[in-house]
Amino acid sequence: MKIAAPQAAPLSIDLTPLIDVVFLLLIFFMVSTTFDRYAKMNVQLPEAQTAERIKESAPVEVVVDAEGKVFINGSKVLSTDVTTIREALLRQLLNTDERSVLLSADADARHADVVRVMDAAAQANVSKLSIATVRDPGGG
Repeated sequence: MKIAAPQAAPLSIDLTPLIDVVFLLLIFFMVSTTFDRYAKMNVQLPEAQTAERIKESAPVEVVVDAEGKVFINGSKVLSTDVTTIREALLRQLLNTDERSVLLSADADARHADVVRVMDAAAQANVSKLSIATVRDPGGG
């Protein structure tokens, strides 16, 4: 009489605990990670021999970086056309008493990008437009 050998059960690995651990790690990293809220702006202001400090209270700050990107009070403007910049300026000017703008353009920014922002400010009826510079250390 021939006796059949017991057949080994097929090996299987239960992935459920592994998946649970991966999901827990994913949730942990999603909750504990902080993101930069504002984009880093690296602007190198041009130098002027007659630099004067602004004495008024909190003008709307417009920054044009070397690549031509426009930031209004730290928030990036999605499009650099005049209409979009004007609308973003108007939204920011609603929060201020004075309709003044401080324009900080990178020394390597294209002239056309700066003029586009100045045109948008004029269309938004800005009463005072100041251009930020740094004092030339070699000048008077």
